[in-house]
Amino acid sequence: MRLGLCIIILLPFIVYAQDTLRFLRNNDNVARAKQHYGDQGQSRINNWLTFIDNSTDKSEWQKVHLVNDFFNKHITYKTDGALWQQQDYWATPLETLGVGMGDCEDYVIAKYFTLIALGVPKNKIRLMYVRQLSVDQPHMVLIYFEQANHIPFVLDNFNPKLIRADKRKDLSPIYSFNGEGLWLAKSKGLGNRVKNSSGVSAWNAMLKRIEQGELARNKL
Repeated sequence: MRLGLCIIILLPFIVYAQDTLRFLRNNDNVARAKQHYGDQGQSRINNWLTFIDNSTDKSEWQKVHLVNDFFNKHITYKTDGALWQQQDYWATPLETLGVGMGDCEDYVIAKYFTLIALGVPKNKIRLMYVRQLSVDQPHMVLIYFEQANHIPFVLDNFNPKLIRADKRKDLSPIYSFNGEGLWLAKSKGLGNRVKNSSGVSAWNAMLKRIEQGELARNKL
């Protein structure tokens, strides 16, 4: 089953990411990954672990660039309907790497938790809902604040270049959030924090699903 892998890959990442990575490197867990995702899926997961090892001594700015490039290179875009047979399924990083595919939310989630694993502070990165104006569709990106209260940079699978938010004229921000709260998107992506909120429902549902030990509903 995928239960144990899901538990170790997401929830503990928030508190002690390095312990989680050491646990995942256990031979039994590596074998389980191969069982569920095959040789190619296991190879992507191992490449991810090696990538993290090789990136720990980089500067924060380098880490942001490298993580953005890593997932844009190794993950192929595919809609939730085609991949999970659901309208909106938020995959864990392990699920996304295992199948090698995901939609915009899955790119963002994988980048978010990898940056946390590399020591980037949670208050410097947020998931942001936007409208992609060039195709007139809702979209999700990750934003990174190099300095507090400065305009953030955008990590995106649609446009792989790391560009400051005010230069992305093709994006119209809606709101942003991380594990600590939800912000309305105003003032070029800086936003005002919404009180008494810990995130949108899909984010909370993903965490709850893993906390309660439910199986990932991968129908591949």
